[in-house]
Amino acid sequence: MRLILASTSPRRRELLTLLGVPFEVIAPEFAEHVSAHLPICEEVLQFAVGKAQSVAAKNPGSIVIGSDTMIQLGDRKIGKPNNEDDARRMLGLLSGKTHKIHTGVAIIDGMDADGLRTVETVRVIMRKLSSNDIERYLAAGESLDKAGAYSIQGQGRDLIAAMEGDYLAAVGMPLRPIADYLTKRGLACIVDKDKVLTSKPSMSSR
Repeated sequence: MRLILASTSPRRRELLTLLGVPFEVIAPEFAEHVSAHLPICEEVLQFAVGKAQSVAAKNPGSIVIGSDTMIQLGDRKIGKPNNEDDARRMLGLLSGKTHKIHTGVAIIDGMDADGLRTVETVRVIMRKLSSNDIERYLAAGESLDKAGAYSIQGQGRDLIAAMEGDYLAAVGMPLRPIADYLTKRGLACIVDKDKVLTSKPSMSSR
């Protein structure tokens, strides 16, 4: 049974590796266009489905996983920054406030199974950041390819006062629903999956 991760994210690749299941990585051909009206949980799931479908269409008979992450601050949707100035703006918006990280996961199962659609939400309280804090963090080089302009598994963890929810979902892909689905489909995951799913593994901040 061929398993494919539809992603360009090194972090999601590293996360899926933790399950101990062989898989391939194929970059999805999918353009994200944020809607001003669609609820954020629907949109993040729509993006995850779109990524998975773009790869599944060219790889029939495979199980394809897609994922997407977006941050919600009040009624505002926050994705990846366009440049350093945009990252600086985002960090300023999040400073001292509580926000939510929504991560959608979609599994397109080309073996005549139902697949999976789910969204995990994590609540994060960010410390009050000074302008020097923001500039030091921007200098670390973690901001430009991260939703919200920070990496919770990198130096960005020092920006966080508290977090409630699945740490791996905050990093970029909740593993428990994926592991449960793959196990149900007969793909053997690691023996002690609960230990992995409740740990905070060291991840690359690339």
